[in-house]
Amino acid sequence: MRFPSLTINPQLESALLSGHPWIYRDHLPKHDLQGGEWVEVIAGKARAYGLYDERSPIAIRVFGTTEPDKGMIANRVQSALELRAALFDANTNAYRLISGEGDYLPGITVDKYRQFLVVQTYADSVELLVPDVVKTLASSLRPKGIVQRIDGVLTSLWGELPPPEITVLENGLKLIANLYEGQKTGLFLDHRDNRALISRFSNHKTVLNLFSYSGAFSLYAARGGATSVASVDIAPAAIEDAKRNFEQNGFDPEQHEFLAKDCFALLEAYAKEGRQFDLVILDPPSLARSKDNRFAAARAYKKLNTLALRCVRLGGLLATASCTSQISPEAFKGILSESALECKRHLQILQENGHAPDHPVSFTEGRYLKFVLARAWD
Repeated sequence: MRFPSLTINPQLESALLSGHPWIYRDHLPKHDLQGGEWVEVIAGKARAYGLYDERSPIAIRVFGTTEPDKGMIANRVQSALELRAALFDANTNAYRLISGEGDYLPGITVDKYRQFLVVQTYADSVELLVPDVVKTLASSLRPKGIVQRIDGVLTSLWGELPPPEITVLENGLKLIANLYEGQKTGLFLDHRDNRALISRFSNHKTVLNLFSYSGAFSLYAARGGATSVASVDIAPAAIEDAKRNFEQNGFDPEQHEFLAKDCFALLEAYAKEGRQFDLVILDPPSLARSKDNRFAAARAYKKLNTLALRCVRLGGLLATASCTSQISPEAFKGILSESALECKRHLQILQENGHAPDHPVSFTEGRYLKFVLARAWD
């Protein structure tokens, strides 16, 4: 099959050969490509094939150095499913089935919530691949329904629409998932292993969980034996879901705090009054949408972590995360060092994690999630 061809800067040869999946718009010469069109890209001696997008800053999502054929998408979906089959047992029925670039299907993710699958796309160009993805998922898994979420609206692609709420299992804990209005596709599935780690360090501890959403980290802390957990999120509906999650797992919400408050303001108040905890969990939303915002994001992370450290008792723990892809793991640890210096503390890093293995990484920028568990000392 013949494809339109674009020759780009030969300095990008190594990126294409190494499998980097993104070519930005400012790397393209003049052309007359249409959105959703397959294109052959040439850089030096490297050739790769991708889909052109008219609107995204990522102009071409690269699918590899082999010409795309009729069975390519189905084969890659099957490969992703084979990986997940080895990862989970009956105690977990919510996880990522297809992780975009990490599964060599750039711009497409699919999350599983019990018997329902939620598709999300991140570029207009990859919409033409969705039917093949859905067909393969339906024949391989026979779910109750496959839906696509666009701007909070679910469209049925196959089978039934899900109910307004689904209760899923994660490592044996029950979690409420709202596939229509919840964050991401319903839950933050990428933090699963980090939540399990928190459970190991929570016994007999007082815990403050900031940006708690529906309280998943809080729930793991309670299961780990925390004496009290304070869950804080600005969204009242998320706080109500957190209470319900505690109840359905057999924990009395009355023994814990659930606060619908601004986390920045609350941290400042706690730091000023000297209120401290044995373990502070800090998992804010992404603070930068583009590289242009990364310096402002770094300042915000420093402020948050500095305030959080002031709320950690001497010898206590800080579990802190960043899902901002523009902040690298090394830059994030540098921010934590600056926060510790400002608080006149030393940080002893106990563990540094990323995503759970159902969110594989195939290129450096694909590692968006950083998670550090550290002990604070004078």
